[in-house]
Amino acid sequence: MTRIALVTLLAVLLPALATAHGPSRKKEISTIEINAPADKVWAVIGKYDDMSWHPAIAKAEVTGGTEVDVAKRKLTFKSGGVFTDTLTKFEPAERSIAFLTNDEDLKTLPVEGYSSTLTVTEANGKSKVEWKGAFYRGYMNNDPPPELSDPAAVKAIAAFQKEGLEALKAKVESGK
Repeated sequence: MTRIALVTLLAVLLPALATAHGPSRKKEISTIEINAPADKVWAVIGKYDDMSWHPAIAKAEVTGGTEVDVAKRKLTFKSGGVFTDTLTKFEPAERSIAFLTNDEDLKTLPVEGYSSTLTVTEANGKSKVEWKGAFYRGYMNNDPPPELSDPAAVKAIAAFQKEGLEALKAKVESGK
């Protein structure tokens, strides 16, 4: 193959390859400080079968207890949307829990493959809660509609995590 032919072939293929990939994984990290011991905060978020501390969640139904990669949860949102997820990490000694969605309702949160890790650490009698989320936009092909785009996904997850952490803080600090 001559150099000219090779350069021509690359000039034709490279732009197509550059746009052929789907979306990239996005990340959102939210944190909050809670005026309470870490064990008290963990007692709330460490319950895989109870996400009532999050104002968007109406109910949680769990099978498999807290067995990693076995436990499944069905979250029903107050909006009517339903997500299912699998427990991927449960480490009470480290006060860390993680889960990965299996099925999402794109109208509720415009994301696919949302993995979350919640971790509680203690410093001077207070707690820091970190919520790490990683996800893809709701439309996995190129040229997504605006409501399923990367910016829409990032905005929705940031709001979901922030709302949850603020509600968690209010619940724990009020003692309810």
